[in-house]
Amino acid sequence: GMHLLGRMEMKHSRKLESNTLLKRPPTEPQKQALRILTYNVHSCRCMDGRLSTHRIARVIAQYQPDVVALQELDAGMSRTEYLDQAHAISQYLEMEFHFHPAIHVEEERYGNAILTHLPIKLIKAGNLPLIPNQPLFEPRGAIWVSVEHNGVDVQIINTHFGFRTVEHLPQVNALLGDDWMGRANHKKPVILCGDFNFFPNSPAYKRVIKYLQDSQLRLDGHRPLNTFSGRLPSARIDHVFTNPMFEVMKVQVPRTHLTLSASDHLPLIVDLKLNI
Repeated sequence: GMHLLGRMEMKHSRKLESNTLLKRPPTEPQKQALRILTYNVHSCRCMDGRLSTHRIARVIAQYQPDVVALQELDAGMSRTEYLDQAHAISQYLEMEFHFHPAIHVEEERYGNAILTHLPIKLIKAGNLPLIPNQPLFEPRGAIWVSVEHNGVDVQIINTHFGFRTVEHLPQVNALLGDDWMGRANHKKPVILCGDFNFFPNSPAYKRVIKYLQDSQLRLDGHRPLNTFSGRLPSARIDHVFTNPMFEVMKVQVPRTHLTLSASDHLPLIVDLKLNI
């Protein structure tokens, strides 16, 4: 009988303990870093040819990001079984999301999304300027949200640029201009991320880093990691840029069996601490 009593007592004290945990005054340190994950998910078409929003969600869940910026998501498209991929992934992760289709033809949509469990407001979603006289170039877009992190509103823009060099400077100039970031850049913490399809040292990249810092270059002792493509990624085209209000705490580009099989890009994960 003593055994049982002892067990009940233990259970009781554990219950008390968990109650006191709940009532602890909110003085414990807040989660300092904001973890952002940017990821081109290739319409959730995995490297073995299978369609799997679940595999993409598993990659994301493993790194427990606060904010997720995804590119190349389908919704209502026959090629991906009509699934609303942003919605499906957000359900797996129990996050809120905003999706912006850069391409929207009848029911078929294709574009970028931002997912988070933080309080989120959509600021703007729209397309970037088309290149004159190039009717075959794919429309490109961006999505801008504000998330609240430790009581501060952080501006986050997610984009996916064209893969031709001629598109990059006009797309960068648009995002840095008054229609987009120009309004926010000096007064607020700003993160610009996504798949830019440009290499460091390209004119468009150089233009961005006149205004913003490249997270992968800001971390002491960190050698920038490539994000594309395949088993031995040779290109660094996915980026997280921020204004100087952020300090970079950690950078990861996980090269695991799962990340190598889920998409032709690897996720770029950056921990940022606000310095204001």
